[in-house]
Amino acid sequence: MAKLTKKQKEAHGKIDKNKFYSVEEASALVKEITNTKFDSSVELAVRLGVDPRKANQMVRGVVTLPHGTGKDVKVLALVTPDKEAEAKEAGADFVGLDEYLDKIKNGWTDVDVIITMPSVMGKLGPLGRILGPRGLMPNPKTGTVTMDVAKAVAEVKAGKIDFKVDKTGIVHAAIGKVSFTADMIAENANELLDTLMKLKPSASKGIYVKTIFMSSTMSPSVALDPKVV
Repeated sequence: MAKLTKKQKEAHGKIDKNKFYSVEEASALVKEITNTKFDSSVELAVRLGVDPRKANQMVRGVVTLPHGTGKDVKVLALVTPDKEAEAKEAGADFVGLDEYLDKIKNGWTDVDVIITMPSVMGKLGPLGRILGPRGLMPNPKTGTVTMDVAKAVAEVKAGKIDFKVDKTGIVHAAIGKVSFTADMIAENANELLDTLMKLKPSASKGIYVKTIFMSSTMSPSVALDPKVV
């Protein structure tokens, strides 16, 4: 096991391993124990008492974080010519159709979110092997397949994220940056946790939220009280 640096030891020393922190306490502590020279992302990892292999226990949703993610989200709008102007006005970084389909076919995926229209989805089907593993395939459930392209682009740019429980039963989501105030981090975290609670599958029995950890890109994790949600 690699030795901890002096700063890493100091960070670990500030965390009480026998304590569950409130969202507000954890938000302030993560800021305090992060020593990176860059603006680290702050993340939540929530372990759920679900079996993601069963369709009726899959947890997936979208949430608009009150303060955004702090990240400049690159959006590709795959739209017909009549929708190009509104997509550009709403802030899409890349707008077009066939030329971008060809680029993706050749391996280009330098975007964070793809928004498209129902009529275009048929053209995206063959690109599922490229887009699927990267989480880029548009989906009506997350609002990325819509006729209201301008609204979808604006929401993503403002801090709308989608999340999905992984095969181990954990939801990972970035909820801001260390440069945010502790209050901003806490408000974003609470918004995500509130949304997760509303998505509890009826087929899920027993404890729904098992553990919650908050951390930044290179900080140790801080345990939150799962009973607070």
